[in-house]
Amino acid sequence: MIAVLGIPYDDASSYLKGPALAPSAIRQMESEGSSNQLSENGTAIRSDHAYTDLGDVHFKQRDPQSIFETIRDHVATALTTNEKILVFGGDHSVSYPVVDAVRQKYSNLHILHFDAHADLYDIFDDNPYSHACPFARIMESGRIASLTQVGIRTLDHHQREQAKRFGVRQIEMKTFSTDYIKDLKGPLYISLDLDVLDPAHAPGLSHYEPGGVATRDLISMIQQITVPVIGADIVEYNPVRDINHMTAMVAYKLFKELIAKMISF
Repeated sequence: MIAVLGIPYDDASSYLKGPALAPSAIRQMESEGSSNQLSENGTAIRSDHAYTDLGDVHFKQRDPQSIFETIRDHVATALTTNEKILVFGGDHSVSYPVVDAVRQKYSNLHILHFDAHADLYDIFDDNPYSHACPFARIMESGRIASLTQVGIRTLDHHQREQAKRFGVRQIEMKTFSTDYIKDLKGPLYISLDLDVLDPAHAPGLSHYEPGGVATRDLISMIQQITVPVIGADIVEYNPVRDINHMTAMVAYKLFKELIAKMISF
Protein backbone atom coordinates (compact mmCIF):
# COMPACT_ATOMS: atom_id res chain seq x y z
CA MET A 1 0.00 0.00 0.00
CA ILE A 2 1.03 3.62 -0.51
CA ALA A 3 1.00 5.83 2.58
CA VAL A 4 -0.09 9.45 2.28
CA LEU A 5 1.11 11.83 4.97
CA GLY A 6 0.50 15.54 5.44
CA ILE A 7 3.24 17.79 6.83
CA PRO A 8 1.65 21.17 7.62
CA TYR A 9 4.88 23.06 8.18
CA ASP A 10 6.17 26.35 6.74
CA ASP A 11 8.44 27.76 9.46
CA ALA A 12 11.39 27.42 7.05
CA SER A 13 9.79 29.54 4.32
CA SER A 14 11.93 32.53 3.45
CA TYR A 15 9.24 34.74 1.89
CA LEU A 16 5.58 34.01 2.64
CA LYS A 17 3.77 31.73 5.07
CA GLY A 18 0.87 29.61 3.91
CA PRO A 19 2.17 26.21 2.74
CA ALA A 20 1.30 24.77 6.16
CA LEU A 21 -2.33 25.03 5.04
CA ALA A 22 -1.72 22.98 1.91
CA PRO A 23 -2.33 19.36 3.02
CA SER A 24 -5.94 19.95 4.04
CA ALA A 25 -6.61 22.13 0.98
CA ILE A 26 -5.36 19.44 -1.41
CA ARG A 27 -7.29 16.67 0.34
CA GLN A 28 -10.45 18.78 0.12
CA MET A 29 -10.35 18.47 -3.67
CA GLU A 30 -11.07 14.73 -3.46
CA SER A 31 -14.56 15.37 -2.12
CA GLU A 32 -15.29 18.98 -3.03
CA GLY A 33 -13.31 19.52 -6.23
CA SER A 34 -14.68 19.39 -9.77
CA SER A 35 -12.73 16.30 -10.84
CA ASN A 36 -13.28 12.57 -10.33
CA GLN A 37 -11.00 10.12 -8.51
CA LEU A 38 -9.39 8.59 -11.59
CA SER A 39 -5.93 9.05 -13.01
CA GLU A 40 -5.59 9.47 -16.76
CA ASN A 41 -4.74 5.77 -17.21
CA GLY A 42 -8.01 4.83 -15.51
CA THR A 43 -6.62 3.89 -12.09
CA ALA A 44 -9.05 4.60 -9.25
CA ILE A 45 -7.21 6.84 -6.77
CA ARG A 46 -9.30 6.40 -3.65
CA SER A 47 -8.39 6.34 0.02
CA ASP A 48 -8.14 2.78 1.40
CA HIS A 49 -8.10 1.49 -2.18
CA ALA A 50 -5.03 2.96 -3.86
CA TYR A 51 -3.54 4.54 -0.75
CA THR A 52 -3.87 4.89 3.01
CA ASP A 53 -4.15 8.41 4.39
CA LEU A 54 -2.25 8.61 7.69
CA GLY A 55 -3.34 12.17 8.42
CA ASP A 56 -0.96 14.96 9.38
CA VAL A 57 2.22 15.16 11.38
CA HIS A 58 1.84 17.24 14.55
CA PHE A 59 4.75 19.05 16.13
CA LYS A 60 5.33 19.40 19.86
CA GLN A 61 8.51 21.46 19.47
CA ARG A 62 9.35 24.02 16.78
CA ASP A 63 13.14 24.10 16.71
CA PRO A 64 14.58 22.91 13.36
CA GLN A 65 16.30 19.80 14.72
CA SER A 66 13.13 18.62 16.47
CA ILE A 67 11.11 19.28 13.33
CA PHE A 68 13.58 17.22 11.28
CA GLU A 69 13.47 14.29 13.72
CA THR A 70 9.68 14.35 14.03
CA ILE A 71 9.15 14.24 10.25
CA ARG A 72 11.84 11.62 9.70
CA ASP A 73 10.44 9.37 12.43
CA HIS A 74 6.85 9.65 11.15
CA VAL A 75 7.93 8.72 7.63
CA ALA A 76 10.09 5.84 8.88
CA THR A 77 7.15 4.50 10.88
CA ALA A 78 4.83 4.80 7.88
CA LEU A 79 7.29 2.81 5.78
CA THR A 80 7.35 -0.10 8.22
CA THR A 81 3.83 -1.10 7.13
CA ASN A 82 3.66 0.53 3.69
CA GLU A 83 5.92 0.01 0.69
CA LYS A 84 5.78 3.58 -0.63
CA ILE A 85 4.91 7.07 0.55
CA LEU A 86 3.60 10.36 -0.82
CA VAL A 87 3.83 13.50 1.27
CA PHE A 88 1.84 16.73 1.11
CA GLY A 89 3.97 19.66 2.30
CA GLY A 90 4.48 22.17 3.61
CA ASP A 91 7.46 24.13 2.41
CA HIS A 92 10.33 22.38 0.66
CA SER A 93 12.39 21.97 3.82
CA VAL A 94 10.28 18.89 4.63
CA SER A 95 11.90 16.96 1.77
CA TYR A 96 15.16 16.60 3.70
CA PRO A 97 13.81 14.50 6.59
CA VAL A 98 11.42 12.64 4.28
CA VAL A 99 14.24 11.58 1.96
CA ASP A 100 16.43 10.74 4.96
CA ALA A 101 13.83 8.21 6.07
CA VAL A 102 13.10 6.86 2.59
CA ARG A 103 16.76 6.21 1.77
CA GLN A 104 17.01 4.01 4.88
CA LYS A 105 14.40 1.70 3.35
CA TYR A 106 15.63 2.00 -0.25
CA SER A 107 19.36 1.90 -0.85
CA ASN A 108 20.86 3.36 -4.04
CA LEU A 109 18.08 5.97 -4.10
CA HIS A 110 17.76 8.33 -7.08
CA ILE A 111 15.90 11.67 -6.91
CA LEU A 112 13.98 13.59 -9.57
CA HIS A 113 13.38 17.14 -8.42
CA PHE A 114 10.92 19.45 -10.24
CA ASP A 115 11.40 23.09 -9.25
CA ALA A 116 12.08 26.63 -10.40
CA HIS A 117 14.84 26.74 -7.77
CA ALA A 118 17.73 24.38 -7.12
CA ASP A 119 17.41 24.61 -3.31
CA LEU A 120 21.12 23.87 -3.00
CA TYR A 121 22.17 26.74 -0.75
CA ASP A 122 24.58 25.66 1.93
CA ILE A 123 22.80 28.09 4.25
CA PHE A 124 20.10 30.70 3.66
CA ASP A 125 19.13 33.50 6.04
CA ASP A 126 21.42 31.89 8.64
CA ASN A 127 19.28 28.75 8.55
CA PRO A 128 20.77 25.49 7.22
CA TYR A 129 17.26 23.96 7.43
CA SER A 130 15.73 26.63 5.17
CA HIS A 131 13.48 25.58 2.31
CA ALA A 132 16.28 26.92 0.08
CA CYS A 133 18.71 24.29 1.43
CA PRO A 134 17.17 20.77 1.48
CA PHE A 135 19.11 19.37 -1.45
CA ALA A 136 22.42 20.59 -0.06
CA ARG A 137 21.62 18.67 3.13
CA ILE A 138 20.44 15.61 1.19
CA MET A 139 23.44 15.47 -1.14
CA GLU A 140 26.14 16.19 1.42
CA SER A 141 25.24 12.90 3.12
CA GLY A 142 26.82 11.07 0.18
CA ARG A 143 24.04 8.47 0.32
CA ILE A 144 22.02 9.48 -2.74
CA ALA A 145 22.87 7.79 -6.04
CA SER A 146 21.83 10.71 -8.27
CA LEU A 147 19.88 13.96 -8.31
CA THR A 148 18.22 15.32 -11.46
CA GLN A 149 16.68 18.79 -11.21
CA VAL A 150 14.14 19.88 -13.82
CA GLY A 151 12.65 23.31 -14.54
CA ILE A 152 15.41 25.35 -12.91
CA ARG A 153 15.47 29.05 -13.84
CA THR A 154 16.98 30.96 -10.90
CA LEU A 155 20.56 29.71 -10.55
CA ASP A 156 23.22 31.93 -9.02
CA HIS A 157 26.96 31.28 -8.87
CA HIS A 158 26.84 29.55 -5.47
CA GLN A 159 24.18 27.07 -6.52
CA ARG A 160 25.98 26.31 -9.79
CA GLU A 161 29.07 25.52 -7.75
CA GLN A 162 27.02 23.36 -5.41
CA ALA A 163 25.60 21.46 -8.37
CA LYS A 164 29.11 20.75 -9.61
CA ARG A 165 30.22 19.72 -6.13
CA PHE A 166 27.42 17.17 -5.78
CA GLY A 167 27.31 16.01 -9.42
CA VAL A 168 23.74 17.22 -9.95
CA ARG A 169 22.20 17.05 -13.41
CA GLN A 170 20.21 20.21 -14.04
CA ILE A 171 17.65 20.70 -16.80
CA GLU A 172 17.27 24.46 -17.03
CA MET A 173 14.25 26.04 -18.68
CA LYS A 174 16.39 28.12 -21.04
CA THR A 175 17.56 24.90 -22.73
CA PHE A 176 14.69 22.64 -21.75
CA SER A 177 14.45 19.09 -23.09
CA THR A 178 12.77 15.91 -21.88
CA ASP A 179 15.71 13.76 -22.96
CA TYR A 180 16.62 13.30 -19.29
CA ILE A 181 13.67 10.93 -18.78
CA LYS A 182 15.34 8.05 -20.60
CA ASP A 183 18.34 8.31 -18.26
CA LEU A 184 16.40 8.10 -15.00
CA LYS A 185 17.14 5.18 -12.73
CA GLY A 186 15.26 3.60 -9.87
CA PRO A 187 14.31 3.32 -7.17
CA LEU A 188 13.19 6.90 -7.81
CA TYR A 189 11.92 9.53 -5.39
CA ILE A 190 10.11 12.53 -6.92
CA SER A 191 10.16 15.90 -5.18
CA LEU A 192 7.62 18.18 -6.83
CA ASP A 193 7.74 21.85 -5.97
CA LEU A 194 4.67 23.36 -7.62
CA ASP A 195 6.58 26.47 -8.63
CA VAL A 196 8.18 24.40 -11.38
CA LEU A 197 4.94 25.40 -13.12
CA ASP A 198 4.59 28.78 -14.73
CA PRO A 199 2.56 31.02 -12.40
CA ALA A 200 -0.12 31.22 -15.09
CA HIS A 201 -0.86 27.55 -14.38
CA ALA A 202 -0.53 27.72 -10.58
CA PRO A 203 -1.32 31.07 -8.92
CA GLY A 204 -1.24 29.56 -5.42
CA LEU A 205 2.51 29.85 -4.99
CA SER A 206 4.71 31.85 -2.64
CA HIS A 207 7.44 32.38 -5.21
CA TYR A 208 6.26 33.45 -8.66
CA GLU A 209 8.93 32.63 -11.23
CA PRO A 210 7.69 33.19 -14.81
CA GLY A 211 8.90 30.97 -17.60
CA GLY A 212 8.04 27.60 -16.10
CA VAL A 213 6.49 24.45 -17.52
CA ALA A 214 2.81 23.97 -18.34
CA THR A 215 0.64 21.61 -16.31
CA ARG A 216 0.13 19.32 -19.33
CA ASP A 217 3.88 19.04 -19.88
CA LEU A 218 4.51 18.19 -16.23
CA ILE A 219 1.85 15.48 -16.27
CA SER A 220 3.33 14.05 -19.46
CA MET A 221 6.81 13.91 -17.92
CA ILE A 222 5.49 11.97 -14.93
CA GLN A 223 3.62 9.58 -17.21
CA GLN A 224 6.73 8.91 -19.30
CA ILE A 225 8.82 7.67 -16.35
CA THR A 226 9.67 3.99 -16.82
CA VAL A 227 11.44 3.17 -13.53
CA PRO A 228 9.92 2.33 -10.12
CA VAL A 229 8.77 5.42 -8.20
CA ILE A 230 8.82 4.57 -4.51
CA GLY A 231 8.15 7.96 -2.93
CA ALA A 232 7.17 11.52 -3.67
CA ASP A 233 6.35 14.86 -2.16
CA ILE A 234 4.21 17.76 -3.38
CA VAL A 235 5.38 20.98 -1.74
CA GLU A 236 5.16 24.77 -1.74
CA TYR A 237 1.47 25.10 -2.53
CA ASN A 238 0.26 28.26 -0.78
CA PRO A 239 -3.56 28.36 -0.40
CA VAL A 240 -3.36 31.96 0.86
CA ARG A 241 -2.45 33.10 -2.67
CA ASP A 242 -4.68 30.71 -4.58
CA ILE A 243 -7.62 31.74 -6.77
CA ASN A 244 -10.82 29.67 -6.57
CA HIS A 245 -8.82 26.56 -5.56
CA MET A 246 -7.17 26.49 -8.99
CA THR A 247 -3.77 25.39 -7.69
CA ALA A 248 -5.32 22.98 -5.21
CA MET A 249 -6.93 21.23 -8.19
CA VAL A 250 -3.59 21.17 -10.02
CA ALA A 251 -1.95 19.64 -6.94
CA TYR A 252 -4.73 17.05 -6.63
CA LYS A 253 -4.39 16.14 -10.31
CA LEU A 254 -0.63 15.68 -9.91
CA PHE A 255 -1.23 13.64 -6.76
CA LYS A 256 -3.43 11.22 -8.73
CA GLU A 257 -0.86 10.87 -11.52
CA LEU A 258 1.96 10.25 -9.02
CA ILE A 259 -0.05 7.62 -7.16
CA ALA A 260 -0.92 5.94 -10.48
CA LYS A 261 2.74 5.89 -11.45
CA MET A 262 3.74 4.44 -8.07
CA ILE A 263 1.09 1.72 -8.41
CA SER A 264 2.25 0.75 -11.89
CA PHE A 265 5.50 -0.82 -10.58
